[in-house]
Amino acid sequence: MSSYPIEKTRNIGVIAHIDAGKTTTTERMLFYTGRTHQLGNVDEGTTVTDWMEQERERGITITSAAVTCYWRDYEINIIDTPGHIDFTAEVQRALRVLDGGVVVFDAVAGVEPQSETVWRQADRFRVPRISFVNKMDRVGADFWRTIGMIRDRLGANPVAVQLPIGSEASFSGIVDLIGMTAWTYVGETGSKAETTEIPADMAEEVARRRDELVEAIASHDDHILGRYLEGEELSAEELMAGLRRCTIAGTLVPVLCGSSLRNKGVQRLLDAVVDYLPSPAEVPPVTGVNPDSDEPVERRATFDEPFSALVFKIVADPYAGRLAYLRVYSGRAKTGDTVLNASRGRRQRLPRLLRMYANRREEVTEIVASDIVATVGVRDVATGDTLCDVQHPVLLESISFPEPVISVAIEPKTKADQDKMGEALFKLSEEDPTFRIHNDETTGQTLISGMGELHLEVLIDRMRREYGVSAHVGSPQVAYRETITRAVTAEGRFVRQTGGRGQYGHVEIELEPLGKGTGLEFEDATVGGSVPREYIPSVKQGIEEAASAGVMAGYPVTDVKVSLVDGSYHPVDSSEMAFRIAGSMAFREAVAKAGPILLEPVMKVEAVIPETAVGDIIGSLQQRRAEIQGIGQRPGAAQSVEALVPMSELFGYTTELRSLTQGRGTFTMEFHHYGAVPQEVVKRLVG
Repeated sequence: MSSYPIEKTRNIGVIAHIDAGKTTTTERMLFYTGRTHQLGNVDEGTTVTDWMEQERERGITITSAAVTCYWRDYEINIIDTPGHIDFTAEVQRALRVLDGGVVVFDAVAGVEPQSETVWRQADRFRVPRISFVNKMDRVGADFWRTIGMIRDRLGANPVAVQLPIGSEASFSGIVDLIGMTAWTYVGETGSKAETTEIPADMAEEVARRRDELVEAIASHDDHILGRYLEGEELSAEELMAGLRRCTIAGTLVPVLCGSSLRNKGVQRLLDAVVDYLPSPAEVPPVTGVNPDSDEPVERRATFDEPFSALVFKIVADPYAGRLAYLRVYSGRAKTGDTVLNASRGRRQRLPRLLRMYANRREEVTEIVASDIVATVGVRDVATGDTLCDVQHPVLLESISFPEPVISVAIEPKTKADQDKMGEALFKLSEEDPTFRIHNDETTGQTLISGMGELHLEVLIDRMRREYGVSAHVGSPQVAYRETITRAVTAEGRFVRQTGGRGQYGHVEIELEPLGKGTGLEFEDATVGGSVPREYIPSVKQGIEEAASAGVMAGYPVTDVKVSLVDGSYHPVDSSEMAFRIAGSMAFREAVAKAGPILLEPVMKVEAVIPETAVGDIIGSLQQRRAEIQGIGQRPGAAQSVEALVPMSELFGYTTELRSLTQGRGTFTMEFHHYGAVPQEVVKRLVG
């Protein structure tokens, strides 16, 4: 059991765009809290949280890592998350179980596309956050420009609690606007911080910025407002308490600055985590339902409440076996206890409990509210499952993940690989909810689907290294969808007479198009028992089976509402199978009449390029059916071009971009929406 009270615990995530410096910041946090004794370096492959071979080779974070450290007598559980959009599921599940976030921004690039994505995800889970403007020592670094972008592009309310002393090569320290002290960093690594007087040439700006900070806190906190209006002097402790309340409420976002690589500002960032981010006791209680009665249930973060925990990640560890990561929301549990898996309605034992330190582990005998831990040896548990007290069941909200947008065909090289491949793919899909496996009945191929080329590349590499499977991989294919454009009605009648008992199922359905991203909805609108209650699940099953392969090109049908409005049955010949087939027949006929169209994933692309290459890049994007959204100025004679581009047109674009910009251009992309495929492209796809 944790020896730290819940009020002295912080569960935080470090989130950002790729290359903003998340992992370096996390490594510095571990160093200054005494958990490591040498500075981990991404470029040298010596980091603690990026422990996978693929992460160290590529210099990127692929899987979120959990570590625990201690600062100022507080326990801080940190999850370092990936920045690349292909691994967005890792960010999503981390944010689902965290109480606070540290969002890292590159002082040169400011708010980047993936910064917007993780910020929106944090908004969705109502995660209070602080911001850290990193890389203040780089050419082109601009602290106030980044704050302006946080306000304009993220719709947030940022307040500077620090000012940088110098910038770019002259960046040497920070001024704390609440404590009114200056910190400078000395030594080759910059790891030694000294308190100094505020530089005289900054006195006027510091006074002005502090007034802005106090005014912002007062305008969002009633405790401070009255005294501020009466002109009373507010102490640093009172301002800190007011800013803490605003941060937890989400009305203000404190902004700090530094350079993690040069060891500047990280200690003050740790202070801010303790001072401004909430403990598990300060966030609203987690809510769920009683699986037996469907009544709402609340669980508070105390040791006295019944045990409840959410499984947010599964990892196939080669040494320990199958690890299930848990966020404990309430109560306590010991090694050997029996708990209820409320998601599956079965009891399970907790054979071993572990506190994780990236890929290392430490055995514990008890887990309590606020812990982020792992259990090993628990069968039949998946991401999003709720484990709870047997006598006090609760079902917490699961975690939803985006649908894959790209597929490749994969086949084993040898017979020996064939047996191993099935097991490897199953284990990898257990770990990663955005990785799907599908066997194409028409071609006999195994298709694997994921969030992008890099995502699938890493998974295939892991399959080769971790499971010893060699495979031939096909070229990438886009995960198209089908939908309808108008409302129709149709019926499906399945009648078969044989020597004995026959088959009879008859349904009438209505189809109507739904908004983007709504999926497939089914409604039972029958009256008077025209279709008996026991057959309605079979009708729904038949419709879902038919929707998995549409009528145009066999792609899944989405954004459609299906209403079962009428039907008939035979007292002897009707069966579940007959109604399933009738539902499938009705759906296929309805889709064919409803003006079906193909949908394709459209990506939001941002290319950062030299000014001289803007014309060439816009031309090359437009040849790829791009819709240019805007052009913006970037530091260092660079421009950013934003566009919406179909996924199918982006294969191999990295090579073209590099050749057009002499290797100086970069681009990032993230899924934006599914859009209609132009008719000439449909003809090419459907033949």
